[in-house]
Amino acid sequence: MLAPSTPRLTALTPYLLSTVGKEARTLVGDRLAARGLRLWDMAVLAALADHGPQPQRDLARRLDLHPSDVVKVLDGLARLGYVGRERDTADRRRVLASISEPGRGILRELTAQTAAVGDHLLAPLDAAERATLHALLLRVHAAAARP
Repeated sequence: MLAPSTPRLTALTPYLLSTVGKEARTLVGDRLAARGLRLWDMAVLAALADHGPQPQRDLARRLDLHPSDVVKVLDGLARLGYVGRERDTADRRRVLASISEPGRGILRELTAQTAAVGDHLLAPLDAAERATLHALLLRVHAAAARP
């Protein structure tokens, strides 16, 4: 639940984005933690599902994570059977990570739970307002991601 605020702060869009984002992160994080997972686990699974098998270093670059941190996340996901890793046949020095069928299943469940968090947070908005907000946030996200 968001803490009460002041008009001076709620007049600032970055403040609103920050506080609502923090609440969303907490709610999603709690649902992931109930399964022994973290946001980075979901991010890695999503990247592998969306982009296919890829070298660990490419995955680290894609997610803007240090390569050693990606290895730790992959180690945990591999122990759970959600990802697999194998040497790249084109370059034996590289290790390719891929999502497994159980990984796809858990990702579907996590995506549904995250959508439920969105439904909860966006309950004051109707469907058209939610679509508009999503489109606007996508534009802001894309612009913020540019170098």
